[in-house]
Amino acid sequence: MLKKEFKYYLDNQDELVKEYNGKVIVIVGEKVIKSYSSKIEAYEDSIKSFESGTFLIIMCSPGSDNYTFTQRSRILATINIPA
Repeated sequence: MLKKEFKYYLDNQDELVKEYNGKVIVIVGEKVIKSYSSKIEAYEDSIKSFESGTFLIIMCSPGSDNYTFTQRSRILATINIPA
């Protein structure tokens, strides 16, 4: 789901940043529908016109920080699996 929209964002990120840097954008297919100042505003407006799960909401900014997540844990666990 939304692979086409995310690929469009990645392929055009540099150009999109020039126009929408710091804005939240809504992408449907291979088109930016509108820009917003918050993800909540983008969702509330987009859900009026598009079915949930058919549009991508993403903060438009340079680099990968807006769409990547790293989680680190100090917890080590031992799992006993019965033979």
